Order: sequence, then structure tokens, then C-alpha cells
Amino acid sequence: VTKFKMPENFKSLLGKQMVGPSTEILAESDFPAQSFKPKVQMPFRRLPGQNPRQVEVERRRRLYLTFDIAELLASKGIDSNQLMPRHYDPDNIPPIEETKDSVFPIYLPLKVFDNDEFDCRTPEEWISLGLEPGSSDRKPVPGKALLPTDDVLGHEDPKSQELVYKWIDVGVLDYDKETDLYLVHKTDEKGLVRDEEGRPILNGGITPEG
Repeated sequence: VTKFKMPENFKSLLGKQMVGPSTEILAESDFPAQSFKPKVQMPFRRLPGQNPRQVEVERRRRLYLTFDIAELLASKGIDSNQLMPRHYDPDNIPPIEETKDSVFPIYLPLKVFDNDEFDCRTPEEWISLGLEPGSSDRKPVPGKALLPTDDVLGHEDPKSQELVYKWIDVGVLDYDKETDLYLVHKTDEKGLVRDEEGRPILNGGITPEG
């Protein structure tokens, strides 16, 4: 009788083992699974002939994932880069022949036109989606924000004429009720919300130093 000898590279052998397709989510993510689920106004007990609640949730989740806010705005003729007000520059006013609508620059902030009457969740409910059962940590919530591609100049002068604004994937970390503003952090190339040392950012990104 001989004792079973485990190969030294046992973990690497398991990683190479192919067992066929799987429905398990293998990609690493810093977002909770419930943060991707849409809000559905349906009873938990279904009536005969109705779709189960979980089926409707999954259908809407897949439908919403096909939407892209940049493409939806572009289909309506809206340039996302023009949504951010810029400094008025009288020396670089385009001639009337080159402008489609008006020669006057955009000067009203986007929040003037914001309407939350039809939002399915309050800001506090959106932030609470980062809380997982049995955990005291609050993970970021996935979202998209219109941010400048140049972080340095974007912080120094958000209304600079040189900035280019795009819709960027972010993790929503916190919400300030007094200013009605969200604190967000750009995701990295892997779609993760990490600090400079590669650690997940939790609980609004507040450090012990504040």
C-alpha cells in the first residue's frame, strides 16, 4: 500500500482543467450582485399565467445592459461633450455658417434640467445597493458619469475649453444630501474600483484620516 502523493503544481493543474461552459460569473468584480438588479413592481407570489418575478427581473437586467447612454444621446443628435458649460471665449466664436443652432455657448448647468420625479429609487436606496447581507462594508455601486478624460486639468478647471468630456464607467461611493452630489471613482481597465495600492475602495472611500 502506498500513500497518495499530491502533485506540487496541483493548483495550476486545476486552473488548466476545462469542464465545459458554465453559467457561473467568473469575472472578478468590486460591485455587489444585487446592484445590477432592476427594481420590479411585481408581487412575490405570481398569479396563474404571469411570469415569475425572477424571470422578469432577469429579462429587464439583460435589456438594460444593452442600453448605452452615449449612443442614446447621439441618436437624438446630442453631443455629450457639449453638455458641460465652458468658459466664454469671445476670441473663438465660430461663424454662423458653421453652427447648427446658436452662436451662444452653453451656460446653464445640466442639473437645472434634472428631474427625479420618475426615478425608481431614491439616492439613499441606490447607495444601499452596495450593502451585502452579513457584511458591514458598503461596496461601490456601478454607474456612468460624464467626466473629463484629463483628470489633472479636470480638477483644476472643469470648464476649460481644452477638456473633452465622455461617459465613463464609475463606482458610486457616496451621496451628499446637502449638495445633491455623488462621489464617484473611475474604474480601471478591468472594471474594478481600486485605490493606488490595488485595494478595493469601500464605505465611501473614507480613510481613517478623513
